[in-house]
This record gives sequence, structure tokens and C-alpha cells, in this order.
Amino acid sequence: MKVWGVSVSYFTGKLETYLRYKGLPYEMEHPFADQPRIRKLAGAVQVPIIEREDGRWMSDSTPIIQHLETEHPDRPVMPADPVVRFIALLIEDYADEWLWRPAMHFRWSYEHDRELLSRILADEITTHLRLPRFVRRFIIRTRQRRGYVVNDGVTDITWDHVEAGFYNAMRNMLTMLKNRPFLLGDSPSIADIGLMGPMLRHFGQDPTPAAIMRNDWPGVAEWVARTWHAGQTISQSALLSSVPDDAEPMLREIAETHLVQLAETALAFDRGENRMEMTVQGCRYTNVPVSRYRVYCLERLREEFDALDANAQAKVKTLLPYPGCDLIWTRTIPAQSGYDVQRQAPFNQSINVFENNPVAEKLEWVRRTSRNEEDRAA
Repeated sequence: MKVWGVSVSYFTGKLETYLRYKGLPYEMEHPFADQPRIRKLAGAVQVPIIEREDGRWMSDSTPIIQHLETEHPDRPVMPADPVVRFIALLIEDYADEWLWRPAMHFRWSYEHDRELLSRILADEITTHLRLPRFVRRFIIRTRQRRGYVVNDGVTDITWDHVEAGFYNAMRNMLTMLKNRPFLLGDSPSIADIGLMGPMLRHFGQDPTPAAIMRNDWPGVAEWVARTWHAGQTISQSALLSSVPDDAEPMLREIAETHLVQLAETALAFDRGENRMEMTVQGCRYTNVPVSRYRVYCLERLREEFDALDANAQAKVKTLLPYPGCDLIWTRTIPAQSGYDVQRQAPFNQSINVFENNPVAEKLEWVRRTSRNEEDRAA
């Protein structure tokens, strides 16, 4: 298969970790010089995207992995126990959606990281542009910092809390890794694969967080290398049949951060808003984008929970006794993204996962049009 991706990409690293573990050969290509064709066939130009030999396209790392598991059942990353599987998927969702903010912050807020990554990305994704390299680097630095840091709620007020997300994730991982080589067993689960997105390609490679991990949290650095190399060292899957007690700090952190963000996002999306505010662990975030895709993530978590039998659901509730966790099993907060309604992912026409609320965008267009009409009338 051909993987359209980028060598320093969060989700490309996650998918590559999975493909390496499963022993699935692939070729890497950079998509941005072939944007019209990819947009037509896959729906959106974002990495990673898989182009298969049979002509089908797959996008969105989680559905891609879930589908490939059905085609390649050896050494599964999905735990057989339904409760462990649900918790593993919850950890993966947290890695995908909550740790994204600190990962982008460390990459684009610190000058040394920003300079290095702009050089790498300029050479990987913008060579098709007929512009001097320094101009392409400037465009990347400006776009990434503005779009994924300044406009994602990272301010002087939230700075320390954003960085604490990185430290808390490593601390909670090590609590689990003291007792086994991987989070949920003696082989990688989807939880490990998900956490490799931020831990491999951002925190483990970008200069500032990589130095912190290497010097202060070497156990996490060892886990990154172990997970990346697991395909060559592990012959069969060995995942736990119950959720270990040492997962409690990780689950508490997820409840206090990721689930709060999902709740506020779903509420704001339902109100037709483009931006929102949220208070996470006592820290007030303002002007955060309302992500339609995160509403979809909540929908999928609810579907995974609904698929459990009554006994498994009761066990999940016992594991998640924290305020706000009932977001998953109650419907007091609506979650209707309108995305992938037929559940065809990863073969559906994807959207830009950072796309804001389409209803709000339409309303804003109406407001702008009305103002323009009023100005012309005046």
C-alpha cells in the first residue's frame, strides 16, 4: 500500500507504528504536490491517507486501523475483552484529541523547534511551490503557529496548563509501564498505538520536549523505542483480560481533560458556534475552535459503549466514576456531527478534521452578507 504522509506528522507516526507492528509493507509518499487528485478521491488532503493497490482510498487513522485489523487478525491490537477494548479506545481518543494541543504548542511556540520543523516541512510538503525556501518556511511557521497554537487557546494564561498535559501523560504512562512493557499487556494495544502519535513524532523528536523526555522521563523514551520496534520483537499478542488498577490516574486525567473538551465542543456545536470557552482542571480556555470532528469522536465513543452488554457497561461505569464521565452513556448533551452518517469510514469521503461547525460558518456568511448589504444601502 502507499501511505501519503509526512515524516514528522502526528498521525502518520501513529499509523506507521501500527503498520510496522503488523508487518504490513508500505511506501511513503508526500501528498501536497498531488492535491487535486487526492482531494477528489479521498475527500481531503490531510495525512495520513492510504492508497491501496485495488484503487480504494482510506483516511482517518483510527478507522484505518480498525479496518486493517479485520484483514490482518494476527497480533491484534484490539483487546479481546470488551471492557479493556473500550478503555483502550478511550485512551487512544485522548491521545488523538487532547494531547494534540501540547504537541503543537511545543513544536511551534519554541523558537528552536519552530525553526527546525519549518525547514523539514518546507522540504517535504512545499517543494511544488515556486517560491524561495525562506518564504516557504515563513509561510509554514506563520500558518502553524497561528492556526494550531494562538488560535487553539494557547495563551499566557493557559501556557503552563497546556504543558502540564505532556507531563501528566508521561507520569500516568509510567505508572502503568512499571508493571508491564506496554500499557495494557505484554504487547501493544490500540492505546499504545494512539499515544505514539504525540509521543513519537512530536514529544519524542522535537528538540524541546524530546530533551525533557530523554532527560527526565527516560522510561517513556524507552517505551517509544520499544513500541516502534515491537514488530521485530513480539510474535503474538498478549493483552490483559481486565483493566489494571494502575490505569486509574490515566483515566482520571482523561475524565478531567479530554471528556470536558468533548462535552463543551458538543454543546457549542449544537448551538451553531465556531468558537468556545472551557474550564479544564481550573484553567480557563477561551477562543477555542469548535471541531466538528470531535463531535464525531464523541458519537463513536458512545457507539462503542452502546455495543457493550449490560455487564460490561456496568464495569466501564465503575472504572469511570469521575464527574462528567456520564457524557459517554447518557444523552443529556447532544452529539450529532452529521459526518460519516453511514459509517463507511475509512472508505468515506473525509473532511478536514479541523473543520469548524458548518452551521456556524453558514450563519457567519449570512451575517457578513447582511452587513455588506446594509453598508451598501447606507
